[in-house]
Amino acid sequence: MQSVAELILSHARSLPEGALISAKELLYLGTRQAVDKALSRLEKRRELMRLGWGLYVLPVKTRFGTRAPAPEKVVEQLAATRAETIVPHGAAAANTLGLTTQVPTKLVYLTSGRSREFKLGAQIIELKQAPQWMLLPTNPAAGQVVRALDWLGQKHAVRALIALKQTLPENTLQELVALRPALPGWMSKSISQNLVAHG
Repeated sequence: MQSVAELILSHARSLPEGALISAKELLYLGTRQAVDKALSRLEKRRELMRLGWGLYVLPVKTRFGTRAPAPEKVVEQLAATRAETIVPHGAAAANTLGLTTQVPTKLVYLTSGRSREFKLGAQIIELKQAPQWMLLPTNPAAGQVVRALDWLGQKHAVRALIALKQTLPENTLQELVALRPALPGWMSKSISQNLVAHG
């Protein structure tokens, strides 16, 4: 008969990269104490990586050795299993949009849930609670612009919008214009002046 640890490991191996392994969800394999003990043993043997209390991920084995799962996959799983909206921070959005060459050193995401941190291998993933307007909208590109503008601040918003007008597709610009009522006053005004007033 397989031990609880072996059963957990075979379950973990059947999951996609970055999937969360939670002690709570494994209680069908044994008592909480038995599950916690097995998870702890697997972590000591480096078969699992501990993210936080009672939360683990399976490391990815490659021909170059073992690595942590991709942070964006872990964040995706967190969002799905916790029913949270989680999006990249404004600094990352500004970098992706070509508005800054600064590469964020820390992995920061904005969330509709509570603020917290996870250790993923050598990296720290920080989740910061954010207001609803920063987690908008359904169009990811327009949402990225909103977060980038917030990070750049009022002083640099005009320059950023002028640059984005040249690079973003028309539908993304229209999404941005449509979002104005949900945004802070200064941002809404900048979008109006740079994307509407000048055609």
